[in-house]
This record gives sequence, C-alpha cells and structure tokens, in this order.
Amino acid sequence: MKLIGPFKQIVTLANLPLRGKLSDDQLEIIQDGGILFHEDKIEKIGNFEELESVLMNNGQESQVIRMKEEHVVLPAFTDCHTHICFGGNRANDFAMRNAGKTYLEIAAAGGGIWSSVEHTRNASEEELLNTLLERIDYLISLGITTIEIKSGYGLNAAQELKMLRVIQKAKEKTSATIIATCLAAHMKPRDLEGSGQEYLDYILNEILPKVKAENLAKRVDIFIEKSAFQPGESKDFLLKAKDLGFEITVHADQFTPGSSRVAVEVGAKSADHLEATVDEDIEILAQSDTVAVALPGASLGLGEPFTPARKLLDAGAILAIASDWNPGSAPMGNLMTQASILATYEKLSTAEILAGITFRSAYALGLEDRGILAPGRKADFVTYKTNNFQNVLYKQGTLAPEAVYINGEKSYGRL
Repeated sequence: MKLIGPFKQIVTLANLPLRGKLSDDQLEIIQDGGILFHEDKIEKIGNFEELESVLMNNGQESQVIRMKEEHVVLPAFTDCHTHICFGGNRANDFAMRNAGKTYLEIAAAGGGIWSSVEHTRNASEEELLNTLLERIDYLISLGITTIEIKSGYGLNAAQELKMLRVIQKAKEKTSATIIATCLAAHMKPRDLEGSGQEYLDYILNEILPKVKAENLAKRVDIFIEKSAFQPGESKDFLLKAKDLGFEITVHADQFTPGSSRVAVEVGAKSADHLEATVDEDIEILAQSDTVAVALPGASLGLGEPFTPARKLLDAGAILAIASDWNPGSAPMGNLMTQASILATYEKLSTAEILAGITFRSAYALGLEDRGILAPGRKADFVTYKTNNFQNVLYKQGTLAPEAVYINGEKSYGRL
C-alpha cells in the first residue's frame, strides 16, 4: 500500500456524466486529501490524516509519501488522437502557409502529407523509434499517460507495417499506455496507379490482414475528405474493416461537412476534427455513442475554425479533446495549451475541459478504467505545485506538472 498527500486539492472528476455539458460546481474537490493505492489501482481517496491513521494501524507493509509544499492533483490525461510516429520536418509548410500559399502550392513545392510520407519511408526503424520515444517522453512530462498513435505516413504494406512495428516497440519501452491505430487510408499514395477505391481494396487485402496477424493494431482510421476518400467508398471500407474485427475511428468534417454521419452510421468509436460540422450533424452525433473529438491544434496550425464544442456539449454529445500532434497541420503537441485556448473561444467550463482530456478522451479509445480518481481506477495521476487547480488551465500549459504517476509509480517515461 502507498499513500500520497496531503494535497491542497484533489480534483477527482468522479460522478460526472459521460456526455453533455458540465458546470464547475459539479466537480468533486477534496481538500487536504490523500490517495491510497496498491500496485496499479487506487484503493481509496479521502482525508489524508484519516487515511494515514488507518494505514498505520492495519499492520500491512506500507509507504507514505508526504508532500512538503502545497500541491493539487488531477487524473492523468489521455491524448486520443496523435500522429507522432513520423520522419522529417515541415516547418517550411508552416512558413509558406502563413505567407499565404495554398495547400496545392505547398504540395507542389515539395511539402504536404507526401513530404512526411517520403521522410518516414526513408527513415530506419531505429530512427523512427528514437524520435517517437522522445515525443512520448515529452507527452508524459505534460501529464499525458495514455497516447493514441496512428500510422499513415507509409501508404504501402511494407511501410505501414514498419510504422506499426515501431509503435509496438515503443509500447515495450515506455510506461505510458500506447494505443496503435492503422491509418493506411490517410490519402491515396502518389506512387500507386489506380483509383482511391483500388487503394482501399489494397489496404483491406494486403495491409489489414497482416496488421491483424501480427496484432499490431486493433483500430482502423480513414480520412474522409474531398482531397482524400469519399463518403461512399469510405463507408464500405469501414464496414469491411469492422467485419475483420477492427474498431473504427474517422477523420471527419475537417474542411467539408457530412462525413461525421458516416462515422455514426458505421458505429465508429469517435469522429475526429469536426471543424466543418453543421447543426444537423451535431444532433446526429449527440444522439449516438460516437465520441466527438475536437482537435484545436489543427485549427491553430491551419488558421481554421474550431470544432463547435459548445454546440456539441449543449446538444448532449460526448466531447473529447486531443492534440492531433503531427508534423504538418498541428505541430505544437501541447494538449493543455490547446484545450485552454479552445475553452476561451468556445466558452467551455473547466469541468468540460478536464473531462474532455481525461475520462471522455479515454472512452474514445475504449478505455473506462482511467481518467477518474476513484477506488478501482488506474493509479495514473498528475500533481502540480499550486494551491488552486484552476491555475492549470489559467496558465495555458505553462504550469508544468510537478510529478506524473503511472500505475502508482512516479514516472518519467522510459522503462
């Protein structure tokens, strides 16, 4: 048994609904509290002195970690949408975009997604693994202990499998929980003759069976957009991937509306982006169990509108917030900064933001054992040296975690 505290405030996020709007007065905040945990699970949350007294009298081997200064503690965060396995750098894309160049002009100059594909294909597994682990360590330092990572910069069987094998190796070298997603359907590769439909058939026949055989990912994603794959062919692809035993998520409504409906129709775990989602589709999402994932980093990186998070919550949707960290449209990677900016523009409560980056985001990955500080939950939590939890969002990502615990152990990333 381990006991840590006392904390000035423990924000448990317990007893909050999975969907819909939240007010800050719904937050359970325990003053001068402690967290009692055994191995990787929380045993009890409560008054530190009372927990310490019980612990000292039960005769079991135990450890007390006493805080010497004022701290607050939150559940650790989940980033349910990232593209952090990649080679190369697209700083020139960002500069050109800010100078007024269009997507097509940037691509013609050697930028865009295809630039990341070429750099990733040219990188060795060792190079990709080392840079991936560096990015994972950075996310852990921000308090993020569960991380979804997509492929999608390989775009052929050999290279997609290379990426997924690198992600698999990273799982073995980090204390964070890593969830792999196959995004071979990111775009039709330039070096493949034939239609988008033919490439989707190639994924179904040549890539996904190997992914399944090697147990490299349990999730499949697709980018539905005019410049990528169309709704009809995408729906057919997703249903076939689902028949193969994969869970489904969708890049939806980033620039044009309508594809979030496809996500709901195929029973996707989440529909991510949604910057172009219209009111009718907000209602469809709200009446489903498909999580609406806002990606404010992409809005900031591209100068596009934010996901209509306020409308989604008011309609009763499940709203999660993720970083979309990728080398092109969302290079920042700082989830707390992005979430706090989204809160400002969409008028989201602190409770809504914290829920969106903890248990609601974990739900988008099919994980319901984390994101809340309560008995039986995973002992992943993050501490901050402050006397008021509101400072975490108020500082917009500049208040760094003091410590990050994963499975009850103070963690700095690699094992």
